[in-house]
Amino acid sequence: MSTVVLLLVTGVGLGAIYFLVSSGLSLIYGLMGVLNFAHGVFLTFGAFMGWEVAARMGATSWPGFVLSLLVGALAGAVFAALTERFLVQRLYERHIEQVLITVGLALAVVALFDGIWGTDPRFISGPAWMARTTTIAGANVPNDRFVAIAVAAVVLVALVLFLQRTRYGMIIRAGVENRSMVTALGIDVRTAFTLIFTIGGAVAGMGGVLASHYFGYVSPVLGQTLLIFAFIVTVIGGLGSLTGAAIASVLVAVLQQFANYYWGYGDFAVVVLLAVVVLTRPSGLLGKKVAA
Repeated sequence: MSTVVLLLVTGVGLGAIYFLVSSGLSLIYGLMGVLNFAHGVFLTFGAFMGWEVAARMGATSWPGFVLSLLVGALAGAVFAALTERFLVQRLYERHIEQVLITVGLALAVVALFDGIWGTDPRFISGPAWMARTTTIAGANVPNDRFVAIAVAAVVLVALVLFLQRTRYGMIIRAGVENRSMVTALGIDVRTAFTLIFTIGGAVAGMGGVLASHYFGYVSPVLGQTLLIFAFIVTVIGGLGSLTGAAIASVLVAVLQQFANYYWGYGDFAVVVLLAVVVLTRPSGLLGKKVAA
């Protein structure tokens, strides 16, 4: 029983990381139609900036941890905003060019990270409480999992409220439905779309900091590794659906944890799940149905 509880809670914690990465992808593609293969480097950049802050302020202090989260989010946001403004903004509705430019950017930036921080992983530690465990039904669950779950829940609520209750959220949703009409009303849709990209980068950067604590290290390829599962989560959950991304993140991560423990092929089990969803429900769990 304790093993099941440990795998379940740890899986939800990993799912929280997946959600922080995939939510930005889901927003950017689902609302803007942009295939952003450079999303992983937003995460990696945020993780490295968070690591730099934690190393200087004291990795085991709560102020250092909180500041590293904020700096990681800011770093991811700035990187994403610059990417959208100078590279992606000219390529809307041009998917092949989007893939080429974002894949090229990802490869170049990973090489840049290799040159700055080296190819070896940089190990990180957080506040002492995060290194301890909490006993639940006989299972000793690492406390950093609870931190990741809490942050992901707050981000989910904040993003939903932003899109549904704020002026910019309404502009973004209207711009997706009819961009020319919104532009004719004198509203600059480009600024709203840049904001979406920025928010996606901020969430990814924050996810990078939490991922570094989850895995215990930062490396130049951390973001690209997580990006694979983020794309899987986005497809399973449904493009543009934050709730779908949250459900799919937990589903994928829990399946991965149980399959790894009992079978040893967690990644394969996730790919099988992806294939089943694509074949039976191409729009994803909560995505819009594809017309026949």
